[in-house]
Amino acid sequence: MRGRRAAGYSAGRPGRKREGSVRGWQAPMLAMLAAAVMTLPAGGSSGRETTRTFRFTYSVAVHGIPAGAHDLSIWVPVPSTDRHQEVLDLVVKAPLDYAITREKRYGNRLVHLSARRPLPDTLELQLEAVVARRAYHVLGVKPLSRDDEPPAPRDLEPDSLVPIDGAIAAAAREATRGARTPLEKARAIYEHVTSTMRYDKSGTGWGRGDAVYACDVRRGNCTDFHSLIIGMARASGIPARFVMGFPLPEDRTEGDIPGYHCWAELYVQGIGWLPLDSSEASKHPERRASYFGGLDANRVEFTRGRDLVLEPPASQRLNFFIYPRVEVDGVELRGVKPSFFFAEIGT
Repeated sequence: MRGRRAAGYSAGRPGRKREGSVRGWQAPMLAMLAAAVMTLPAGGSSGRETTRTFRFTYSVAVHGIPAGAHDLSIWVPVPSTDRHQEVLDLVVKAPLDYAITREKRYGNRLVHLSARRPLPDTLELQLEAVVARRAYHVLGVKPLSRDDEPPAPRDLEPDSLVPIDGAIAAAAREATRGARTPLEKARAIYEHVTSTMRYDKSGTGWGRGDAVYACDVRRGNCTDFHSLIIGMARASGIPARFVMGFPLPEDRTEGDIPGYHCWAELYVQGIGWLPLDSSEASKHPERRASYFGGLDANRVEFTRGRDLVLEPPASQRLNFFIYPRVEVDGVELRGVKPSFFFAEIGT
Protein backbone atom coordinates (compact mmCIF):
# COMPACT_ATOMS: atom_id res chain seq x y z
CA MET A 1 0.00 0.00 0.00
CA ARG A 2 1.50 3.32 -1.07
CA GLY A 3 0.92 6.71 0.48
CA ARG A 4 1.33 10.20 -0.85
CA ARG A 5 4.11 10.41 -3.41
CA ALA A 6 6.43 13.40 -3.35
CA ALA A 7 9.55 14.49 -5.17
CA GLY A 8 11.76 15.00 -2.16
CA TYR A 9 10.76 16.50 1.17
CA SER A 10 7.78 18.76 1.48
CA ALA A 11 7.55 21.11 4.43
CA GLY A 12 3.85 21.67 3.84
CA ARG A 13 0.87 19.89 5.42
CA PRO A 14 1.78 16.33 6.47
CA GLY A 15 0.39 13.46 4.44
CA ARG A 16 -2.40 11.47 6.11
CA LYS A 17 -3.44 8.03 4.91
CA ARG A 18 -5.72 5.39 6.35
CA GLU A 19 -5.56 1.67 5.73
CA GLY A 20 -8.77 -0.26 6.25
CA SER A 21 -9.89 2.68 8.32
CA VAL A 22 -13.09 3.83 9.94
CA ARG A 23 -13.92 7.26 8.57
CA GLY A 24 -14.19 10.25 10.87
CA TRP A 25 -18.00 10.34 10.99
CA GLN A 26 -17.98 6.68 11.96
CA ALA A 27 -15.66 7.16 14.96
CA PRO A 28 -18.51 7.01 17.54
CA MET A 29 -19.20 3.48 16.30
CA LEU A 30 -15.85 2.25 17.65
CA ALA A 31 -17.20 1.85 21.17
CA MET A 32 -20.08 -0.25 19.84
CA LEU A 33 -17.64 -2.31 17.81
CA ALA A 34 -15.49 -2.85 20.90
CA ALA A 35 -18.50 -4.14 22.78
CA ALA A 36 -19.25 -6.55 19.95
CA VAL A 37 -15.66 -7.80 19.97
CA MET A 38 -16.07 -8.58 23.68
CA THR A 39 -18.50 -11.35 22.78
CA LEU A 40 -16.16 -13.03 20.30
CA PRO A 41 -14.34 -16.15 21.48
CA ALA A 42 -10.61 -15.64 21.75
CA GLY A 43 -8.33 -17.91 19.76
CA GLY A 44 -7.97 -21.23 21.55
CA SER A 45 -10.72 -20.34 24.01
CA SER A 46 -14.40 -20.81 24.52
CA GLY A 47 -16.62 -18.20 26.08
CA ARG A 48 -16.31 -14.55 27.02
CA GLU A 49 -12.86 -13.01 27.34
CA THR A 50 -11.43 -9.67 28.45
CA THR A 51 -10.82 -7.26 25.59
CA ARG A 52 -9.16 -3.85 25.58
CA THR A 53 -9.85 -1.49 22.70
CA PHE A 54 -7.51 1.46 22.45
CA ARG A 55 -5.80 3.96 20.18
CA PHE A 56 -2.04 3.42 20.12
CA THR A 57 0.06 6.36 18.92
CA TYR A 58 3.63 5.71 17.76
CA SER A 59 5.53 8.97 17.21
CA VAL A 60 9.00 9.45 15.76
CA ALA A 61 11.08 12.63 15.89
CA VAL A 62 14.16 12.62 13.69
CA HIS A 63 16.75 15.32 14.44
CA GLY A 64 20.22 16.07 13.16
CA ILE A 65 19.88 14.98 9.55
CA PRO A 66 23.29 15.96 8.13
CA ALA A 67 23.45 18.92 5.79
CA GLY A 68 24.18 17.80 2.27
CA ALA A 69 22.77 14.29 2.74
CA HIS A 70 21.21 12.78 -0.35
CA ASP A 71 18.86 9.98 0.74
CA LEU A 72 16.73 9.35 3.81
CA SER A 73 14.88 6.11 4.68
CA ILE A 74 12.74 5.39 7.72
CA TRP A 75 11.16 2.07 8.68
CA VAL A 76 8.47 1.86 11.40
CA PRO A 77 6.69 -1.36 12.48
CA VAL A 78 2.93 -1.70 12.01
CA PRO A 79 0.61 -3.95 14.06
CA SER A 80 -1.37 -6.63 12.23
CA THR A 81 -4.68 -8.38 12.79
CA ASP A 82 -4.46 -11.98 13.97
CA ARG A 83 -6.49 -14.38 16.13
CA HIS A 84 -5.85 -12.37 19.29
CA GLN A 85 -5.99 -8.75 18.16
CA GLU A 86 -7.84 -6.77 15.51
CA VAL A 87 -6.54 -3.58 13.94
CA LEU A 88 -9.70 -1.52 13.47
CA ASP A 89 -8.11 1.64 12.11
CA LEU A 90 -4.66 2.66 10.91
CA VAL A 91 -3.57 6.21 10.11
CA VAL A 92 -0.12 7.35 8.98
CA LYS A 93 0.73 11.04 9.29
CA ALA A 94 3.97 11.85 7.48
CA PRO A 95 5.54 14.63 5.41
CA LEU A 96 7.29 12.08 3.15
CA ASP A 97 6.51 9.64 0.42
CA TYR A 98 5.76 6.29 2.10
CA ALA A 99 4.52 2.76 1.49
CA ILE A 100 3.20 -0.01 3.75
CA THR A 101 5.33 -3.05 2.96
CA ARG A 102 5.78 -6.55 4.35
CA GLU A 103 8.98 -8.16 5.63
CA LYS A 104 9.31 -11.53 3.88
CA ARG A 105 10.58 -13.95 6.53
CA TYR A 106 7.83 -13.49 9.12
CA GLY A 107 5.33 -11.35 7.25
CA ASN A 108 5.70 -8.34 9.54
CA ARG A 109 4.13 -5.14 8.23
CA LEU A 110 5.99 -1.85 8.25
CA VAL A 111 5.80 1.69 7.01
CA HIS A 112 8.73 2.72 4.82
CA LEU A 113 9.28 6.44 4.26
CA SER A 114 11.81 7.86 1.85
CA ALA A 115 13.02 11.20 0.58
CA ARG A 116 15.84 12.59 -1.53
CA ARG A 117 17.87 15.74 -1.39
CA PRO A 118 17.16 18.45 -0.40
CA LEU A 119 16.39 17.10 3.08
CA PRO A 120 15.36 18.95 6.25
CA ASP A 121 17.46 18.69 9.39
CA THR A 122 14.40 17.62 11.41
CA LEU A 123 11.13 15.84 10.71
CA GLU A 124 8.34 14.12 12.62
CA LEU A 125 5.95 11.33 11.74
CA GLN A 126 3.17 9.49 13.52
CA LEU A 127 1.36 6.18 13.29
CA GLU A 128 -2.05 5.81 14.94
CA ALA A 129 -3.66 2.38 15.27
CA VAL A 130 -6.98 1.50 16.88
CA VAL A 131 -6.64 -2.05 18.20
CA ALA A 132 -8.88 -4.52 20.03
CA ARG A 133 -6.74 -6.98 21.99
CA ARG A 134 -8.22 -10.12 23.56
CA ALA A 135 -6.98 -12.10 26.55
CA TYR A 136 -6.74 -15.82 25.87
CA HIS A 137 -5.56 -19.16 27.21
CA VAL A 138 -4.93 -22.25 25.09
CA LEU A 139 -4.63 -25.02 27.67
CA GLY A 140 -7.57 -27.25 28.48
CA VAL A 141 -10.12 -25.34 26.44
CA LYS A 142 -10.40 -26.93 23.00
CA PRO A 143 -8.39 -28.90 20.43
CA LEU A 144 -6.07 -27.21 17.96
CA SER A 145 -7.96 -24.96 15.57
CA ARG A 146 -7.53 -25.66 11.89
CA ASP A 147 -6.61 -22.03 11.26
CA ASP A 148 -3.70 -22.07 13.70
CA GLU A 149 -0.59 -21.21 11.68
CA PRO A 150 1.75 -24.24 11.55
CA PRO A 151 5.41 -23.82 12.49
CA ALA A 152 7.99 -23.12 9.78
CA PRO A 153 11.51 -24.61 9.55
CA ARG A 154 12.91 -21.32 10.89
CA ASP A 155 11.11 -21.97 14.20
CA LEU A 156 13.54 -24.81 14.92
CA GLU A 157 16.67 -23.06 13.65
CA PRO A 158 19.15 -20.89 15.57
CA ASP A 159 19.20 -17.11 15.35
CA SER A 160 22.42 -15.12 15.47
CA LEU A 161 22.05 -14.50 19.22
CA VAL A 162 20.02 -17.62 19.97
CA PRO A 163 22.14 -20.75 19.39
CA ILE A 164 20.65 -24.19 20.01
CA ASP A 165 23.87 -26.04 20.84
CA GLY A 166 26.57 -25.75 23.51
CA ALA A 167 25.47 -24.21 26.80
CA ILE A 168 21.91 -23.70 25.59
CA ALA A 169 21.48 -27.36 24.65
CA ALA A 170 23.05 -28.44 27.95
CA ALA A 171 20.65 -26.20 29.90
CA ALA A 172 17.72 -27.61 27.95
CA ARG A 173 18.73 -31.21 28.68
CA GLU A 174 19.08 -30.46 32.38
CA ALA A 175 15.79 -28.57 32.63
CA THR A 176 13.76 -31.20 30.75
CA ARG A 177 15.23 -34.27 32.43
CA GLY A 178 12.32 -36.61 33.16
CA ALA A 179 9.89 -34.72 30.91
CA ARG A 180 8.43 -36.94 28.22
CA THR A 181 6.00 -34.98 26.07
CA PRO A 182 6.58 -31.65 24.28
CA LEU A 183 4.10 -29.99 26.66
CA GLU A 184 5.97 -31.32 29.70
CA LYS A 185 9.25 -30.11 28.23
CA ALA A 186 7.80 -26.68 27.47
CA ARG A 187 6.55 -26.39 31.04
CA ALA A 188 9.89 -27.52 32.44
CA ILE A 189 11.76 -24.90 30.38
CA TYR A 190 9.34 -22.16 31.43
CA GLU A 191 9.62 -23.07 35.11
CA HIS A 192 13.41 -23.33 34.91
CA VAL A 193 13.92 -19.91 33.31
CA THR A 194 11.29 -18.19 35.46
CA SER A 195 12.84 -19.63 38.63
CA THR A 196 16.50 -19.07 37.83
CA MET A 197 16.51 -15.70 36.03
CA ARG A 198 16.09 -12.29 37.66
CA TYR A 199 14.53 -9.26 35.97
CA ASP A 200 17.44 -6.85 36.24
CA LYS A 201 18.46 -4.10 33.80
CA SER A 202 21.60 -2.99 35.61
CA GLY A 203 25.03 -3.03 34.01
CA THR A 204 25.60 -3.88 30.37
CA GLY A 205 24.80 -6.81 28.12
CA TRP A 206 21.09 -7.03 28.83
CA GLY A 207 18.34 -6.23 26.31
CA ARG A 208 19.96 -7.72 23.19
CA GLY A 209 18.24 -11.07 23.45
CA ASP A 210 21.56 -12.87 23.76
CA ALA A 211 20.57 -16.35 24.95
CA VAL A 212 24.12 -17.30 25.98
CA TYR A 213 24.44 -14.10 28.06
CA ALA A 214 21.12 -14.88 29.76
CA CYS A 215 22.19 -18.46 30.39
CA ASP A 216 25.48 -17.30 31.93
CA VAL A 217 24.44 -14.34 34.10
CA ARG A 218 20.81 -15.33 34.81
CA ARG A 219 19.45 -11.82 34.63
CA GLY A 220 18.15 -9.37 32.05
CA ASN A 221 14.92 -7.98 30.64
CA CYS A 222 12.06 -9.65 28.77
CA THR A 223 14.20 -9.97 25.63
CA ASP A 224 16.79 -12.02 27.50
CA PHE A 225 14.28 -14.21 29.35
CA HIS A 226 12.48 -15.22 26.17
CA SER A 227 15.57 -15.63 24.02
CA LEU A 228 16.80 -18.22 26.51
CA ILE A 229 13.41 -19.96 26.51
CA ILE A 230 13.32 -20.02 22.70
CA GLY A 231 16.85 -21.39 22.43
CA MET A 232 16.17 -24.13 24.99
CA ALA A 233 12.87 -25.03 23.34
CA ARG A 234 14.39 -25.32 19.87
CA ALA A 235 17.27 -27.36 21.29
CA SER A 236 14.58 -29.71 22.68
CA GLY A 237 12.87 -30.06 19.30
CA ILE A 238 10.03 -27.65 20.09
CA PRO A 239 9.34 -24.91 17.49
CA ALA A 240 9.46 -21.47 19.08
CA ARG A 241 9.16 -17.85 18.00
CA PHE A 242 9.83 -14.40 19.42
CA VAL A 243 7.05 -11.78 19.66
CA MET A 244 7.53 -8.02 20.15
CA GLY A 245 5.00 -5.42 21.19
CA PHE A 246 4.19 -2.90 23.89
CA PRO A 247 2.66 -3.27 27.37
CA LEU A 248 -0.52 -1.45 28.37
CA PRO A 249 -0.73 -0.33 32.01
CA GLU A 250 -3.36 -2.46 33.68
CA ASP A 251 -4.54 0.27 36.05
CA ARG A 252 -4.76 3.18 33.60
CA THR A 253 -6.93 4.03 30.61
CA GLU A 254 -4.41 6.33 28.92
CA GLY A 255 -0.85 7.52 29.18
CA ASP A 256 2.69 7.25 27.92
CA ILE A 257 4.33 3.87 27.44
CA PRO A 258 8.06 3.90 28.24
CA GLY A 259 9.18 1.03 26.00
CA TYR A 260 8.57 -2.35 24.43
CA HIS A 261 7.63 -5.73 25.85
CA CYS A 262 8.17 -9.19 24.36
CA TRP A 263 7.10 -12.77 24.96
CA ALA A 264 7.56 -16.21 23.42
CA GLU A 265 5.34 -18.74 21.67
CA LEU A 266 6.11 -22.49 21.57
CA TYR A 267 4.33 -24.85 19.21
CA VAL A 268 2.95 -28.00 20.82
CA GLN A 269 1.26 -30.59 18.62
CA GLY A 270 -2.44 -30.85 19.38
CA ILE A 271 -2.48 -27.47 21.16
CA GLY A 272 -0.96 -25.04 18.70
CA TRP A 273 1.05 -21.93 19.60
CA LEU A 274 1.48 -21.82 23.37
CA PRO A 275 2.23 -18.28 24.66
CA LEU A 276 4.66 -17.77 27.54
CA ASP A 277 5.52 -14.60 29.44
CA SER A 278 8.32 -15.64 31.76
CA SER A 279 9.60 -12.15 32.59
CA GLU A 280 6.16 -10.98 33.75
CA ALA A 281 5.76 -14.21 35.72
CA SER A 282 9.05 -13.51 37.48
CA LYS A 283 7.81 -10.04 38.47
CA HIS A 284 4.32 -11.27 39.41
CA PRO A 285 4.65 -14.71 40.99
CA GLU A 286 0.92 -14.83 41.69
CA ARG A 287 0.35 -14.98 37.89
CA ARG A 288 3.02 -17.54 37.14
CA ALA A 289 0.57 -20.33 36.29
CA SER A 290 -1.59 -18.13 34.02
CA TYR A 291 1.39 -16.86 32.00
CA PHE A 292 2.10 -20.43 30.86
CA GLY A 293 -0.28 -20.91 27.94
CA GLY A 294 -2.13 -17.62 28.33
CA LEU A 295 -1.77 -13.87 27.92
CA ASP A 296 -3.76 -10.95 29.27
CA ALA A 297 -5.15 -8.18 27.08
CA ASN A 298 -2.68 -5.63 28.50
CA ARG A 299 -0.44 -5.55 25.43
CA VAL A 300 -0.34 -4.99 21.70
CA GLU A 301 1.68 -7.12 19.28
CA PHE A 302 3.73 -5.46 16.55
CA THR A 303 6.32 -7.88 15.11
CA ARG A 304 7.68 -11.42 15.29
CA GLY A 305 11.08 -12.97 14.73
CA ARG A 306 14.78 -12.16 14.80
CA ASP A 307 17.47 -11.42 12.19
CA LEU A 308 14.96 -9.51 10.07
CA VAL A 309 15.49 -8.14 6.57
CA LEU A 310 13.26 -5.11 6.18
CA GLU A 311 11.39 -4.29 2.97
CA PRO A 312 12.91 -2.53 1.15
CA PRO A 313 16.15 -3.80 2.73
CA ALA A 314 18.01 -1.66 5.23
CA SER A 315 21.80 -1.64 5.30
CA GLN A 316 21.82 -4.68 7.61
CA ARG A 317 19.60 -7.29 9.22
CA LEU A 318 17.93 -6.22 12.44
CA ASN A 319 18.29 -8.25 15.62
CA PHE A 320 14.59 -7.50 16.22
CA PHE A 321 12.28 -4.74 15.06
CA ILE A 322 10.20 -2.64 17.40
CA TYR A 323 11.83 0.82 17.34
CA PRO A 324 12.21 2.90 14.16
CA ARG A 325 15.15 2.37 11.85
CA VAL A 326 16.46 5.57 10.24
CA GLU A 327 19.24 5.65 7.64
CA VAL A 328 20.87 8.58 5.87
CA ASP A 329 22.83 7.68 2.74
CA GLY A 330 22.78 4.03 3.83
CA VAL A 331 24.14 4.64 7.35
CA GLU A 332 22.05 4.34 10.53
CA LEU A 333 21.20 7.68 12.11
CA ARG A 334 21.59 7.40 15.88
CA GLY A 335 19.66 9.30 18.51
CA VAL A 336 16.19 8.94 16.98
CA LYS A 337 13.55 9.57 19.65
CA PRO A 338 10.36 7.48 19.45
CA SER A 339 7.50 7.97 21.90
CA PHE A 340 4.37 5.93 22.56
CA PHE A 341 0.94 6.77 23.94
CA PHE A 342 -2.29 4.83 24.38
CA ALA A 343 -5.86 5.84 25.16
CA GLU A 344 -8.68 3.42 25.90
CA ILE A 345 -11.78 3.72 23.71
CA GLY A 346 -15.24 3.44 25.19
CA THR A 347 -14.24 4.24 28.78
